Amino acid sequence: MDPTLKLSILLLLLGFAYVSVNASTFKNYGHCERVVKRWAFSSLEQEVKEDKHTLRDLLFFLHIPRTGGRTYFHCFLRKLYYSSLECPRSYDKLRFDPRKKQCRLLVTHDDYSMMSKLPRERTSVVTILRDPVDRVFSSYEFSVEVAARFLVHPNLTSATQMARRMRSKTKGVSTLDIWPWKYLVPWMREDLFSRREGRKLSGTFDVQSDDPYNMEEVVMPLHEYINHPIAQDIVHNGATFQVAGLTNNSYQADSHEVRHCVQKYKLLGKYVLQVAKKRLDDMLYVGLTEEHRESATMFANVVGAQVIAQLRGSNSSGEINAANNKSEQSYPVSDSKPNNDDLQSSTPDGKESEIASTETGGAVKENMTVGDLMEAYGDCISSLRKAQTRRRTASLKRISPANFTKEARLQVSEVVLEQIKQLNHLDLELYKYAKDIFAKQHNNTVQTSGSSQDRWERMLQSSYGTGIMFWKVVSVCVTLVLILSVFFVFVNAQRRTLKIKL
Repeated sequence: MDPTLKLSILLLLLGFAYVSVNASTFKNYGHCERVVKRWAFSSLEQEVKEDKHTLRDLLFFLHIPRTGGRTYFHCFLRKLYYSSLECPRSYDKLRFDPRKKQCRLLVTHDDYSMMSKLPRERTSVVTILRDPVDRVFSSYEFSVEVAARFLVHPNLTSATQMARRMRSKTKGVSTLDIWPWKYLVPWMREDLFSRREGRKLSGTFDVQSDDPYNMEEVVMPLHEYINHPIAQDIVHNGATFQVAGLTNNSYQADSHEVRHCVQKYKLLGKYVLQVAKKRLDDMLYVGLTEEHRESATMFANVVGAQVIAQLRGSNSSGEINAANNKSEQSYPVSDSKPNNDDLQSSTPDGKESEIASTETGGAVKENMTVGDLMEAYGDCISSLRKAQTRRRTASLKRISPANFTKEARLQVSEVVLEQIKQLNHLDLELYKYAKDIFAKQHNNTVQTSGSSQDRWERMLQSSYGTGIMFWKVVSVCVTLVLILSVFFVFVNAQRRTLKIKL
């Protein structure tokens, strides 16, 4: 065959293949675009009609992992709500249990799709967001920390069997039951045992790097972690997907297809971001991990004050007392409560229950104020952090010399940091938006407090001015009385003098 003809046929086949591939890609993109747009349009139709600043009957704390939400649960919400008012969940799949209709508080890692199980018109949502880069660091560190607790066992099989036995014996909920750790921890646990076995087989125990985020002999390096499919699906842009209701733990039937389309075609992320922003707009409260003090103060004033008023009214009507008298034994404990699993939560000195001791199982005190709540919060967070630090230190000793600290994070290369930012572009945008919401909420809180203070000061000034005027009038009256008395005495004296002369 003529070489020219061969070349022409080859080019024709290549062109046909190129056109076919592009057509298929365009077809897939078009399908994904329709799926995502349809979901976004449906989600945006669900608008909140009532005043979003007013606490409704049910408070749903949408707890985004590694944002400090557990602190709010133990040190704020458990100071406010009776345990009988917490909504129970079915822990076979961590699904909400609708049997208990009178619950007032739901704290969970479930995403926003949980709202499909709740009375939307009677539910207020609150959440906390964190800088996406720091949240990825924290997710990586916590996955390793919890997985390292299993290294007390000689091998992975022993660790897995023991964990299974412990979970079957306890009524509490293990970290391994909770999304997303039920995916991340087993993955990291398997990796830690694999690397430990590798060191034993090679007989080499030296670590070449002094960067704890890149000690491949001991633990999965951070750059490997962020590029793994599991992290791609669960960790990256996790806050956006959770607020949008699109995690792999979602209740929505089309959530997985929508999420995968957005992960495949970056351009479609704008629709998910639009929905997530709208959801934040409709929330009662949006906090920031980095603005801890201001966030806690605002939570106490915006949420805490309304909970106190709401439950105090219920106390007076006898609703809560009646609920407290009912047995709650048929319901499992909250997934946000401290883990009692020995492998998951124990400390070197065996004080697994220390976190629980920081809680107040009781409810709203009759005379509780926002100031009382903040004071209790300060005491609670101190104890909670000490317990968490002890657990973390004990876990990281098992993977020494790897030790995750804020200072060690500075050793991570700019290349890895930039990659984390690119992989979390939606979360970066959502966090920026959350910062704007937080600033507005903060200003409104300050203005409200300021106007109340101004009114109080004006009342004091008014009272003070009225008092001055009153005393002025009294002073004038007393002066007039004295003058009249002197005049009267003088006149009487003159009359007596005249009588004597006569």
